[in-house]
Amino acid sequence: MMHADLIDQEDLLGQLKSLGFQVPSGSTAEQACECAVRGLNDERANTLRTMIKQMYTSSATILPAVRQAIDKQLLPALTAYQQSRSA
Repeated sequence: MMHADLIDQEDLLGQLKSLGFQVPSGSTAEQACECAVRGLNDERANTLRTMIKQMYTSSATILPAVRQAIDKQLLPALTAYQQSRSA
């Protein structure tokens, strides 16, 4: 359930789904992030970057499991994608 000051696993899944990412219901935060980075292209990468920026700059508290999934799955994948585009 979305709370104004808390971002939990369900919020992450809902956010990814609302942005058009195919994430199976009941996924963990880590599984959801793995799904989100499959088949990255410019549009998907920009969408994920924007979502992460909004989450990290909001006043909401990101639960540790969600932050860990973003830090271990999304950010490295986005960095690798950007580096592959620059090469």
